[in-house]
Amino acid sequence: MKLEVEVILDEIIKPSSPTPQQFRHYQLSSLDQQIPPVYNHLVLFYPATTNVQTYNFRLSVSQALTHFYPLAGRIKNNSIVDCNDEGIPFKEAQVKCRLSDFLHDPLPQQLNKLYPFPLDDAAELPMGIQFNTFLCGGIGIGVCVSHKIGDALSFFTFLNTWAAIARGDTKNVVLPELVSAKLFPPRNVSVPEPVMEKSEKNIATKRLVFSASKIEEIRAKYAVDHEIRPSRIEALSAFIWTRFIASTKEKPSPNGFYVIFHTVNIRTKFEPPLSAESFGNIFRLAVTVPSLDKGKDDGSNLVSQIRDSIRKIDKEYVRKLQAGEDLFESTNQEDEKGETIPLVFTSLCRFPLYEADFGWGKPVWIGSASLSAKNLVVFMDTAIGDGIEAWINLKEEDMAKFGSDEELLATFKSTVVWE
Repeated sequence: MKLEVEVILDEIIKPSSPTPQQFRHYQLSSLDQQIPPVYNHLVLFYPATTNVQTYNFRLSVSQALTHFYPLAGRIKNNSIVDCNDEGIPFKEAQVKCRLSDFLHDPLPQQLNKLYPFPLDDAAELPMGIQFNTFLCGGIGIGVCVSHKIGDALSFFTFLNTWAAIARGDTKNVVLPELVSAKLFPPRNVSVPEPVMEKSEKNIATKRLVFSASKIEEIRAKYAVDHEIRPSRIEALSAFIWTRFIASTKEKPSPNGFYVIFHTVNIRTKFEPPLSAESFGNIFRLAVTVPSLDKGKDDGSNLVSQIRDSIRKIDKEYVRKLQAGEDLFESTNQEDEKGETIPLVFTSLCRFPLYEADFGWGKPVWIGSASLSAKNLVVFMDTAIGDGIEAWINLKEEDMAKFGSDEELLATFKSTVVWE
């Protein structure tokens, strides 16, 4: 369903208290510096309620920014955040349809209209919010936080603390631990090329919904080693990758170097482990080079390959990373084998995705958007919690082939594949 959205308020919200002078310059870490200028983003949907007072809502934003003061500053030269309290763009908008009508068929491309600005241009602004009201009184809150400053867990630390402030729940106001630059001091080195290519035209985004029973079927399919059953993410990654290869290439490209990436939270890999509130980009990418040998690309080997690559990101890996060693080996073979063809998987499953209660209950659904990066898959829990949504971004021609793949269609039988 297409959305007609009209912005009725456009203002800047500043922190409720000024940032102390000693915190004026927030240093980006060496890991932050490697992140492309894009936004972590979500739209949180709530049913109609009579408890919404936008003045108090804006006040809660201001109070939250006091604790997360880098988000109200400006990013400078891929080096620091000038914590000058300039504030964040905040928009209020009216959506000219009912929330239930939109949620019946939420098109990823339409979700982009519910954010305050484009999602692939986080050059200076760390954050923005758009408060969308539907005709029925339902609400969609579009939140963007620069990936330059924090990863997905950092995003949720802010989101859920802000929600706690909004509902007056002081016991659950969790403050960030701004330790990223201490853990990984900035380095005067050239920033590597991003794994995901910069903005491209003709990118299609689809949402593939896996029910709990469908996930179990796919896990069983790849459970060759009965001692260790594939995790949900391992199995779905293998399934999507094999269908991507089968549908987009009649045979593997002789000039293509295929690589699979998985984001891995490394807070638990420190000794002692870091808290979940440790703020910044505290993750790495696990690199898997899948076998493309004939007869071995059905995914049965891929699950163990993915597991092994993720296991390599351990305490020793983090120790070397902190010592400044370059552990990013994704393109080592690129010169020999030609173009790198990546497929990047990132998972928000098991994160506190549906916890943000601003005083009118938890979200009925949370959506992402259509992105401009190709070959990206984002996993998210379904609203019920037992299924998984895969938000898939491919070139349009690749998506057309992927969406008509016979095994993909057979897996879902007569059910609707794209929702």
